[in-house]
Amino acid sequence: MLDGRISMSSSSLTILRSGARAATRVDRAAIVAELRRLLPRLESTAASARALPFGLTALDAHLPHGGLAIGALHEVVPQTHGDTPAAFGFLAALLARFAKDHARTNRPLLFVASHRALADHGRPHGHGLNRLGLDPARLILVETANEKQALWAIEEALRSGAPAAIGGAIAKLDLKTSQRLQLTAGEAGLPLLLLRPAKVAEASAAATRWRIVAAQAARDRFGLLARTRWNARLERCRNGRTGEWLVEFDHGAYRFSLAAALADPALSRGAGAMFRRAG
Repeated sequence: MLDGRISMSSSSLTILRSGARAATRVDRAAIVAELRRLLPRLESTAASARALPFGLTALDAHLPHGGLAIGALHEVVPQTHGDTPAAFGFLAALLARFAKDHARTNRPLLFVASHRALADHGRPHGHGLNRLGLDPARLILVETANEKQALWAIEEALRSGAPAAIGGAIAKLDLKTSQRLQLTAGEAGLPLLLLRPAKVAEASAAATRWRIVAAQAARDRFGLLARTRWNARLERCRNGRTGEWLVEFDHGAYRFSLAAALADPALSRGAGAMFRRAG
């Protein structure tokens, strides 16, 4: 009886092992079939990967494809709450570059913010935006009652494919939502730039995160604002390298350049020019 039980157990074990091998073959076949289905899409995505360079070799060398990925989520974060206007200015200058990339199509730009997102700093000001190369006539400003509505508006705009680029100000963004935004931006082939609060701590699926500190602006011989400056730290970059630069924006040529180091990166008198105080 004992031998018989052993024999039966061995037979059962052999059958189980055979079944496991068959199931493994089926699983592997399904995986291979799925990879074959997805491979053309992955190759197409890689082939169509586009990036918009800053035009600065030292900076672009840190970014995959030599620039900011088009069809991706990018975050701009102030170092402190007081650096928020400077961070917004940096974001506006980036939007202006994406607008220039679509100058022939004249597609609009969209900026979405909840009512409280920029409450401490006022509202975007047309003259200040224009100085950063962002034509107010091409910019659609959307102010929502809360962040849920702001996220909804951003996602719908991405899916529509109508804007050349989309910006937004979002206080809270969990990992799942950021993954959804990153995926939607990729599918739409549109850049999404989000202004986040200084004390952002959540994990994010963003392709890049820029930490911005206001720097003393360059002025002409008459004391007028000539070039806005930022201390820009690329603190995360997927498939790229982090780095830190003192970047300036030429208000005449509407382009970025690298500036000499400043001894005192204090907030300049013109750092808040992109905002008009809400009355």
